[in-house]
Amino acid sequence: MKKNILTILGIISALFAFAQPRTGDPKLTEVWSPVPSIVTPGKTAHDAPSDAIVLFNGTDFSAWNGKGGQTPTWSIADGAMTVAKGAGMITTKQSFGDCQLHIEWRAPSEVKGEGQGRGNSGIFLMNKYELQVLDGYNNSTYSNGQAASIYKQLIPLANASRKPGEWQSYDVIFIAPRFNKNGQILSQARITVIHNGVLVQNNASIWGGTEYIGIANYGQHGAKGPISLQDHGDQVSFRNIWIRELE
Repeated sequence: MKKNILTILGIISALFAFAQPRTGDPKLTEVWSPVPSIVTPGKTAHDAPSDAIVLFNGTDFSAWNGKGGQTPTWSIADGAMTVAKGAGMITTKQSFGDCQLHIEWRAPSEVKGEGQGRGNSGIFLMNKYELQVLDGYNNSTYSNGQAASIYKQLIPLANASRKPGEWQSYDVIFIAPRFNKNGQILSQARITVIHNGVLVQNNASIWGGTEYIGIANYGQHGAKGPISLQDHGDQVSFRNIWIRELE
């Protein structure tokens, strides 16, 4: 009983102290430097801000390489590029580490197949860590392989998939892994993903490079790497791709 009374008195004392007006110079807690740089946002949340690198503007593959470093043979029409079956992955010419990525994608409107055989592609950050693209609308598959999963690793917090044929968006914050000079992992890669306005990966730690078979693990690599889009045989389309490098 005595202990409870002392606890109550302690809480009352703390609340009383907090309620007292603070004295002193408020300027002591003002920080004026550094001044954040000015970035002009896009007209909508999907438009590229002023400091973004536009990776696809709907007209050409100038930022991308195809198989063997050649110009990609995917098709471009109506402001979107579409996977050409058998043409292989396409990869950005530029490399990135910590970044903010916006990308819009669309699974074919004609539904063919099921599970992993339906609207399948992928976005590989640093050419190693796959954010799954899949038609996830009324389509049953393993949870760590559905749309917005980190493939075979992280299950999304929700299934925010739109219907086949409708445009979808991923907004991604990616923090690259760090290694020490001996190649040992210091900090895992982390990822936040917003799928169609819904938070589906919340600063989640990636286990390692994506593997189809076996457990993911880390192997030392550079501070930056390219972004690749997967040819999985399905005619998935992409548009409005831009990225901001985060220092």
